[in-house]
Amino acid sequence: MSKFRLKLTALFVIMIGVSVLAAGLLMGNSYQKNHQAALRDHMIRELHVLNAAAPWPEQGNEAEQSSYLQRQAQRFKEIAGMRVTYIRTDGKVMGDSDHEPGTMDNHLTREEVQQALSDGTGSSVRRSATLKQNMIYVALKVNLDKGDTNQGIIRLAMSLGDVENSLNNMWLALVFGLFLLFAVAAVVSYRVALSVTRPLERMTSAAKRMANMDYAIRVPEGGSDEVGELARALNAMAGSLQEQLDEIRQNGTRLQSVLDNMTSGVVMIAHDGRITLYNREAELLLGSSVRERVGRSYAEIRQHFELVGLIRELLENPVSVHEELTVYYPEERLLEIHIVPMTMSIDEEPGLLIVLQDVSAIRRLERMRSEFVANVSHELKTPVAAVKGFAETLLSGAMNDPETAKSFLTIIQDESDRLNRLIGDILELSKIESRRSPLQFSPIDLPMFLGRMSELLAAEAAKKDIVLDVQTEEGLFLEADEDRLGQIVMNLMQNGINYTPEGGKVKVRAEIIPALEDGEEEMVRITVSDTGIGIPKKDIPRIFERFYRVDKARSRSSGGTGLGLSIVKHLTELHHGTIRVESTVGVGSQFILELPLLQP
Repeated sequence: MSKFRLKLTALFVIMIGVSVLAAGLLMGNSYQKNHQAALRDHMIRELHVLNAAAPWPEQGNEAEQSSYLQRQAQRFKEIAGMRVTYIRTDGKVMGDSDHEPGTMDNHLTREEVQQALSDGTGSSVRRSATLKQNMIYVALKVNLDKGDTNQGIIRLAMSLGDVENSLNNMWLALVFGLFLLFAVAAVVSYRVALSVTRPLERMTSAAKRMANMDYAIRVPEGGSDEVGELARALNAMAGSLQEQLDEIRQNGTRLQSVLDNMTSGVVMIAHDGRITLYNREAELLLGSSVRERVGRSYAEIRQHFELVGLIRELLENPVSVHEELTVYYPEERLLEIHIVPMTMSIDEEPGLLIVLQDVSAIRRLERMRSEFVANVSHELKTPVAAVKGFAETLLSGAMNDPETAKSFLTIIQDESDRLNRLIGDILELSKIESRRSPLQFSPIDLPMFLGRMSELLAAEAAKKDIVLDVQTEEGLFLEADEDRLGQIVMNLMQNGINYTPEGGKVKVRAEIIPALEDGEEEMVRITVSDTGIGIPKKDIPRIFERFYRVDKARSRSSGGTGLGLSIVKHLTELHHGTIRVESTVGVGSQFILELPLLQP
């Protein structure tokens, strides 16, 4: 039970109790006064009857009169049951039904006697010192003789014990009724308080849950009174807040989804240097998690000294900045950084919004494009210059010397072939990169396919006394584009022959790689290894770049264009496969090609 309900119940009970008690006191007092007034009127009538029945004696001396009045008083006491006292106007008691007159005090100062002398009748209520109880006294002034100015007083006295007993019984009934009424009032008040406080308690509980952002709570609306109106207003407010909260959450989810899926890192820093936003891409670019950064100072990003210094400078002097910055953690990257001042709220100093973009690949591609243009120009210029030079020599008179002319024409033909291969490889690479030549997949019998590749290169290998060794599982099939797969394998085998000294060996092996987990696809691994000069470790990461040569002089003497491995890399990716190289200088190299057994 709530404190408010207890207080309300107690208030109701106290109000009812005070009202009943006041009414009881008023009623008891009124009852007592009315009873005494009725008793006094009755006693006055009795006094008139007594005076008529036994008038004050007019003859005789004082002793005779006293004796007569004493007898009348005792006789009337026996008849009416009330104490009778005869008093002279000077206060002397002439007769009394309960005591000897001679033993009694002068009664002139009695209140009822004084009122009777002045008004004709008088009354008072007091405790009798003689009888030791509360008494009501009524006095009547009587004339001793018609026309005589001498007067006497007859007084009746009656005990109020019966009245008091009646009042005590009434007070006992009143107290019992009051307790009973208190009990009934407590139950009724509790029910009333419950009907008032229960809706308020529900609304208070609902308001507390709303304060904790639980807007799904609803309060029973009840009737059409003010409490019901309040409940309906509270429910309407909760519904409105729920809709707004849902919309805010949806907007927050959409915003978070956008931030998490952006290809740019976003960092927001408040004016006091605390990081307030740090998206997923920023985690990848700067190498720390949201939990480590949000709510903490930007100065704790100790791995990026230059970035921290730039942020510090811009917080002191907020301006827009666009720079490129190299970071080395978690790995070396070139970042394009946009920093703009941004105010979080109207009355707050501006913070910073930082947008990070990894441009390492873009700059690398730009560099590769420049190198490609330079390499193409250089590669085209060399055979063209040779053809032009020897043609000019022939035109200048070398045609007259048959042997010289034949030698020059042979060189011109070789350079023309080289130029033709170079242009063909460039066109082929361009076609592959632009996806203008879609692959046509079909099942390929690998043992037969690799045997055919070996036969095509057998004559070239024989010139250098190189052994071609092809090993494959029988019945091994692979789904691929046969022409493109032929380009891949032919390039790898030709490279092995070209870079292997005389008397060496080029080995081709094909095998199945079983799936390690459920759901994985089976792969076919084709390994082309040689016993050639090998590739230095520093050159391995760039071996598949266009026009990249480990030994430029040897490549040119072998007739290579520098595009073969780049073509192999692109064709492998079109087959949804991978290729890597392992090599040791002076021992040899092996190119490991892994392709899906079945194309997706």
